[in-house]
Amino acid sequence: MTQAAADARFMALALSLGARGLGRVWPNPAVGCVIVKDGRIVGRGSTADGGRPHAETVALEQAGAGAQGATAYVTLEPCAHHGKTPPCADALVAAGIARVVTALEDPDPRVAGKGHAVLQQAGLQVVTGVGRDGAKQSHSGFLQRLKFGRPMLTLKLASSFDGRIATASGESQWITGPQARRMVHLLRARHDAVLVGGGTARKDDPMLTVRGLGRMRQPVRIVATRQLDLPLGGKLAASANKVPVWICHGQDADPALLSVWQGLGAKLMPCETRQAKLAPDSILQALGAAGLTRVFCEGGGGFAASLLKAGLVDEVVCFSAGLAIGAEGVAALGVMGVNRLAAAPRFELADCRPVGGDVMQIWRRV
Repeated sequence: MTQAAADARFMALALSLGARGLGRVWPNPAVGCVIVKDGRIVGRGSTADGGRPHAETVALEQAGAGAQGATAYVTLEPCAHHGKTPPCADALVAAGIARVVTALEDPDPRVAGKGHAVLQQAGLQVVTGVGRDGAKQSHSGFLQRLKFGRPMLTLKLASSFDGRIATASGESQWITGPQARRMVHLLRARHDAVLVGGGTARKDDPMLTVRGLGRMRQPVRIVATRQLDLPLGGKLAASANKVPVWICHGQDADPALLSVWQGLGAKLMPCETRQAKLAPDSILQALGAAGLTRVFCEGGGGFAASLLKAGLVDEVVCFSAGLAIGAEGVAALGVMGVNRLAAAPRFELADCRPVGGDVMQIWRRV
């Protein structure tokens, strides 16, 4: 096996390890690290829940003395700043690592090439750009928050194959099958937060937790509602002191309701209002400022349409079921005001596969 082939192989493993932390490590990136000596893996690690310890620290601890003279494969440039833990670049040098292979430079101003410089100044061989495309996708939420101040946003749509989410009478359970619903829970688990509009919270009284997957770190549950008129006897209110509930609301929300929800344990996030509705960009900026890197939006149709229209949706996951409801049914998306195809948001197909009796498609923004 050539060195290039070996580098690609071990970086792919590091990316796979790092992906285990998606939804669990924010505001930090979900980094993976593999330490290899004489063609044998002596240490592996991923960023721990909550963001500490870092992947390199976990892998070095596992490698022990085996790190001396070894190669470390890291999916993002090792940090070079002192935070809650010492710099990972210094730890790699101190452990006697001889060669470091990374996929991406960390754009965080506290790092931004400084980690690579520390390694090179200590005499380590540094190779960059291995597995770059995979790392960009894996770290997309972290990168986007640094660049634009907002998290990556995934929009989930589940409908009949003619694009309806309910019959004219409002019946919607269940359009998709149990395997598709289980996949939705897996997707929730890979995001930092689950987001819905106030209409969905009032109509469906959703729990928005990850269920059926064993003990999991639960995502933050977020509702966007200008007037804060959510059911105080609902599931979110009853569980706000157990699983985090954040509410994005207008600055003109009723102070009495603000007090009630604070008392229930919810985090309240005032956002800008435009044309009597919460401004989608203000919501996403607030979530980014709070540290979120990956958000999974589950509607409803009007809220989803506003996010698409504002150009804030980075990925769409569509579940299509094998039934037809017809034009009298409830459409998956609300009004977007698109009069010309050139103005319609465009996405490219990234994946398509059967999930039970349904079809899942993943579309990414062009």
